[in-house]
Amino acid sequence: MRKPGPWFLTCLAIAVSAVSVSPAADPQILIKTIKSVGPEGAGNAAASDALRELTEYDATVLPTILDAFDDANPLAANWMRSAVETIADRELRRGKPLPAAQLERFILDDRRNPRARRLAYEWLLRIDKSASDRLISEMLTDPSPEFRRDAVQRFIDQGDQQVKSGEKSQAIATYRTALRGATNDDQVKSIAKSLKSLGVEVDLQRHFGFLTEWHVIGPFDNRGGVGLEAVYPPEREINFDAAYEGQLGEVSWSQHATDDDFGIFDIAKELENFKGSAMYATTVFQSDREREIEIRLGTPNSWKLWLNGEFLFGREEYHRGTKIDQYRVPGTLKKGANRVTFKICQNEQEQDWAQRFQFQLRVCDPSGVGVTQGPDVVQRKTEAPALEAIAEKGANE
Repeated sequence: MRKPGPWFLTCLAIAVSAVSVSPAADPQILIKTIKSVGPEGAGNAAASDALRELTEYDATVLPTILDAFDDANPLAANWMRSAVETIADRELRRGKPLPAAQLERFILDDRRNPRARRLAYEWLLRIDKSASDRLISEMLTDPSPEFRRDAVQRFIDQGDQQVKSGEKSQAIATYRTALRGATNDDQVKSIAKSLKSLGVEVDLQRHFGFLTEWHVIGPFDNRGGVGLEAVYPPEREINFDAAYEGQLGEVSWSQHATDDDFGIFDIAKELENFKGSAMYATTVFQSDREREIEIRLGTPNSWKLWLNGEFLFGREEYHRGTKIDQYRVPGTLKKGANRVTFKICQNEQEQDWAQRFQFQLRVCDPSGVGVTQGPDVVQRKTEAPALEAIAEKGANE
């Protein structure tokens, strides 16, 4: 038999090499394997093999991977992000194109996974620097906080430039537009400061959707940390005419309001820093329709939260710190009056840094945009009787 010549052997080597780098499995099957990865290493070996095969595909597979983020767990999403970055980086280094039009359509579809949209945007910018100007200015109310923040910042920068150019009325309009999409407190503060310098005041309480008027009762006992799990009368009924046995004697409801721009209700300032105590605060939020919302809150104390009598969430932790939107609790508002009840517990620590007894709550949509109350309620301290009447009506529903 005649032996194969060098030319044949070279062709055979090239063919074998080509076969060895070609993906063998359907990308959907590989992605499904990756999405099956679980905690504590479950499915890691199979996912690792699938990831290796998936990254052998060219850039045409990127939209398919991005689509798969929608129902992926966080661990699987990390694996798929790695696949996108590996493929995109390799193809660009080889001088190959990315599917720009498909990436842009995916970015503009605000129903898709925010993390995947942001990833697509970052790679689109690598090949099309004009994408930022074309896309971001239209994302002022985008459900993705990252995109919305970028859009708000563009309007802030535009307003700043208009101020420098002496265009006062244009700057006011631009800042107001920026405020419409702003949910991050640093940006909101910046906009409010700029508008104030131009003679325009911003109602920060209303903008964020803070709850500022409360009926409060307490203290009840939390010595030894028993109060958070104890079921005191306000958890069984909201009756503003009732009085109960509390930690220091008889307690009854009293009405309070906070003027703080960021809705902080300071129990220690309004009432007293009752050490080793539990307090209850309740109010009514008027909604013009049924809707999904988040109640976002900040407090350095332990707490529990109810909406319309349904327990939503709680956390037993003291003096870790506090910030706006420290906790995010999803819920559903019904049309009309909705009762929000908050339980807050102070422990018995005497250190200076353990003396804050306060909270802030706001109602917003899932993207962080504040939800304003319906026309039936005016949250103003001067109209407390009207608030009380609404609150009592809600309590009896």
